[in-house]
Amino acid sequence: MNLNNAALVISAVSDVQYPDTKMPEVAFVGRSNVGKSSFINKILNRKNLAHTSSKPGKTATINFYNIDNQLMLVDLPGYGYAAVSKAEKEKWAEMIDFYLYNREHLSTIFIIVDARHKPTADDKLMYDFIKSRQEGCVIVATKIDKLSKSEINKNLCVISDALKIDDADILIPFSAETGLGVDKALEVLGSVAEKGI
Repeated sequence: MNLNNAALVISAVSDVQYPDTKMPEVAFVGRSNVGKSSFINKILNRKNLAHTSSKPGKTATINFYNIDNQLMLVDLPGYGYAAVSKAEKEKWAEMIDFYLYNREHLSTIFIIVDARHKPTADDKLMYDFIKSRQEGCVIVATKIDKLSKSEINKNLCVISDALKIDDADILIPFSAETGLGVDKALEVLGSVAEKGI
């Protein structure tokens, strides 16, 4: 799979805009401002393929990225950002739910959490949903470079305990700064692409 051959296909706001493809899809979910776009850019070795924002709650679309016609990466809107209006939150929740429940080619869901903080109730709900849909969950703990060495293991244990991670899950400590976790994430994506749909 040639990661250099990666392109944004569409930023969709409804299911009629979803691309009609025959590729497995990997969806990325997580709180607003947790680093989903930075994660996508780092694993694809691109600076601005996925737009990052210092303003949480900015991504209000479902972004589909075609990776070498073998895999589709799907960046879902962030959840749990308090400054967004209730109506906007409900609209995004509907958008996320519809995609997760109905997308035929959805193969794997990654949940992105911030390594510096204990997972929220929203993270736990999302994790439980993922586990109801697939046996193993891939949890990416971003911003690991912001922790001291002594904090890393402690915080990973907090994440593991809060979500009740089991042996079928994969927990990837990740840093968009240092590249830690990129190889493991690409290994998982490669195996999804190999399986196909």
